[in-house]
Parts: sequence; C-alpha cells; structure tokens
Amino acid sequence: MSGGVISGLGKGITAASTGMLLKSRGLKVTNMKIDMYLNVDAGTIRPQEHGEVFVTDDGIETDQDIGHYERFLNESLRRENYMTTGQVYKTVIDRERAFGYGGEDVEAIPHVTDEIIGRIERAGEVNGAQVVVVELGGTVGEYQNGLFFEANRIMKLRQPENVSHVHVSYLPVIRSVGELKSKPTQQSVHVLNSMGIQPDFLIARSEQEIDARRRERLALFCNMRDEDIIANPDLVNIYQVPLFLEEQGYTDKLLKKLKIRPGGRDLKEWRVFVDRMEAGKKQIKIAMVGKYFATGNYVLKDSYICVIEALRHAAAKVGVRLVMDWYNSDGRQDMGRILEGYAGVVVPQGWGSRGVEGKIAAVKFAREKKVPYLGLCFGMQMAVIEYARNVCGLVGANSTEVVAKTKHPVIHVMPDQKKYLAAHEYGGTIRLGAWPCKVKEGSRLREIYGNELVSERHRHRYEVNNEFRSILEKKGLVISGVSPDGELVEAVELPRSIHPFFVATQFHPEFKSRPLSPHPIFVKFVKAAMGGV
Repeated sequence: MSGGVISGLGKGITAASTGMLLKSRGLKVTNMKIDMYLNVDAGTIRPQEHGEVFVTDDGIETDQDIGHYERFLNESLRRENYMTTGQVYKTVIDRERAFGYGGEDVEAIPHVTDEIIGRIERAGEVNGAQVVVVELGGTVGEYQNGLFFEANRIMKLRQPENVSHVHVSYLPVIRSVGELKSKPTQQSVHVLNSMGIQPDFLIARSEQEIDARRRERLALFCNMRDEDIIANPDLVNIYQVPLFLEEQGYTDKLLKKLKIRPGGRDLKEWRVFVDRMEAGKKQIKIAMVGKYFATGNYVLKDSYICVIEALRHAAAKVGVRLVMDWYNSDGRQDMGRILEGYAGVVVPQGWGSRGVEGKIAAVKFAREKKVPYLGLCFGMQMAVIEYARNVCGLVGANSTEVVAKTKHPVIHVMPDQKKYLAAHEYGGTIRLGAWPCKVKEGSRLREIYGNELVSERHRHRYEVNNEFRSILEKKGLVISGVSPDGELVEAVELPRSIHPFFVATQFHPEFKSRPLSPHPIFVKFVKAAMGGV
C-alpha cells in the first residue's frame, strides 16, 4: 500500500482497516509498516518529528501506525512487523562484512531488494499469516523510498497473483474553485507507472466523497476500472473507515484480485463499538498536559495518539461522549486557572527537562482539588516529585534527568542504564517491551486488574529512587505496583479515602488498549471523571 500527493493522509488507517476487513472474513492477517528513514527504529526520533513512538511486547520502538494495526486487528504484533531503511542497510552491510555474499559485489538490486522481500515474507511466517498488508511509508516519488517500490515491483513480477497494490492518494479541494481536483492523484499514479507498478486499487482520500465525474476521470487517466476506485472521505472518527470501505465492496474486490475465496463477514462487534462512540448522551471534559503538542503554530495530537485513543475506547465502553483539550506544559504553572472545570487530568509520557514544572503544577492541582488524575510514565514520575515536594516536605525534589545535582533525587536513572548513558548508547537500550508487575493487594490498581501479576509495556530509563520509598509511603503515597523482585516501582496511587482517583503508572497501559477491549485503567479513570468510583 503506497501513498500519493501528501503524507499524513490516513494511509496507516487505511492499511489497518484493510487488515481488519480481511481478518473479518476468517483469514489470518498481519500488517507491516516500512519507514524510509535510516534510523534503525523510531526510538530516537522526536515525537513532533514523526508522531508517537509505539512499543511492542517484544520491545521494539516503532512508528505509531503499528499501534493502529494492533488496535484494528485486536492483536499484538512483533518486531518483524516493522522495517526501516536503516535495518535493511545494516543487515546487508553486516552480512557483507561477514563474507555472507561469498565475494559478490553487493548491490542495491538484488541484494537490498531481496532483503526487503525476505523481511516481508518473515513477517508473514512468524505471524502465521495468509496475507501481509504492507504499508510503504512516505509518498510515491520521494527518492529515499525508491528501493522499496522496486522490491514491490519484483514481488509482483515473481508472483503476480499473490501481490495486489493499493494506492492511497489525496484529492484536494481548491476553495476558490469549489471542486475536488484529481490531477495530483493522476500524477502520483503516473509516477508509480514509471516505476513499473500499476495499482490494482486507488483509495481516494478527500474531505468529501468523490462523485461519478471524478471517478470516471481517475479511472481513465490512471488506467483503471471505475469499480476499483474506492472512496475514503473524512469521517466522524477513524473507526468508521473499515465500515465505509466495506460498503463499497472493497474486501470482496481485494479477495478476488488475490484469488482468495471469501468467508462470511464478521463485523458485528465492530459496528456495536462504532455506534457506542457516538451514542453517549453525557459529556465529560478531559485535559491532557503534555510537552510534545506544539510544533510551530500547530497542535500535534499524534504525539500522544495511543493515550487519546485509549481514552476514546474507554469512553465508548462507559457510554459517555469525550471532549479533550490539549495543553503544552512549557512555562505553564498557572494550571489552577487552566484546568478549572475539567472532569479529569492526564499527564502523559515525556523526556528531558523542558515543560517539567508545568506538569508538576498540573499534578498539584489535580491532587489538591481532588480531580481524577492519571499519570503515565513521565506522568508518574511527576506525581512522585510533586508529592515529595508538597506533602513530604522535600524542598526542591526532582529527577536527575531534570536537575543532575538535585538535593532530593526522588527519580533517578536506573542503575543498569548508567553504562549506556556514559557511552552515549541511546538507541534501543532503555527498558523496553512487556515486563511483569506485582500489584498490591487492597489497592485500587488491584481492584482494576483483578490479578496480582500483570504484564505491561515499558519505555523508560529513569525510575523512583528506592531511598525515598519509605518517606513517600509514610506520608500516604501508596506504591501499588512493583517489579516481582520488589526493586522497581511500577505504579503509585492515593487511597480512595483521600482522593476519588489518583493513579499513576511507570508503564504504558495505553499501548494495550483496543476498541474491542479497552484497558481497564482508562475505563476506571473515565468512570471516576463521570463522578463514579
């Protein structure tokens, strides 16, 4: 699946929807994302640059589209479901250095393209999939993704009946003209043709649904049949996309191209979920205080997309309409004024010293005003710092990530991480992936999970300093989750007698929330924001 005209047009959602629709027909399906950058993974990329970093159970830091795939497929994916140019080149070069090519001169074609094709095939094998839906990052015509399109061409040449190319392209509306313009999409298909690729389907992304006239023009100039032009206009929410595509017979057409006999449709649960998203009569307002929202003059929600979607899943489950506002924490300590009137406050993940005091001020407001609070990763560390300062009397308490020589380092670097920092080994070295957590009996977290031992995904280098655990607990902070050996603090909370809902986790529950199985922490938070317990 490729993209045309612009990036960020919803290709990831279309790929996720395609995977889900094929799965709904009884097929074993997996999705794969290919990113064109030379980074080995997404872990060192700023969220404002490329959106939220998503982490799998097996600990690879990936593009946010892997999160969309997991949510739509309702399955956990693996490191084999993610590929970057950096991974491919590194593997080819390492193999050449080990004489893996037996003295051949190593070339882009066939050695790099064969590595790309091999990785796609392995993604299918390790997931036991009949179909692999592959999303090519970027936009057709960019020089850095040419080898991936060449690999696509070679796959189609070798196995024409087993490969179908779907092109997702944008049709803009020029306001002064007042109509959808198809020329940019025609040009993007012509670029594909110049690479030796003829798309089997064209997904027309647009603000409004394409009409018969535009469909005819696209079919004529893109060398396609009318029925293979699939509309994909802006909808109320992303979860409506697969249903809209299904109404146009997209799944049947795709299966026919692949010569796969379709099974019966099974979209009942998905339709129920989509209906519930828009059915809630009561409305609640949630504020999220982060540090990655601002990019120039724009607000970038994708920096926290998993948190936002997890809240939406929970709201649909509870039957309430969610209204969210996003606040950048940089230089904002007037949180009492900003957050007044919100039913709940979320402080999500982050890194570094920027915006810390604004986040701590948000925690203080939520704790003192007894507004339901949910802290995630950095949001838990901010909760511990705020409690240490304002309840335990540890003036100036901080994280060594923020102030290296702080007098009260209540948050510090994990001991086994010091060697990586000293060697400037940042990529892929932090605590990543699924780790077990032992949940304290009688805690709110235990009530939420119903189990003593749970598994959640992590992405952090700093932790609660055990030297301060005693004073934190003596002053009323409940350490409700720890690693099985008791050495790492995984979650903190305030007793129900003190606060209606104050829970913060070092792990990322948002990574495991799905439309059909919302994460219980988010469900409980939304219920608390509604005034329940």
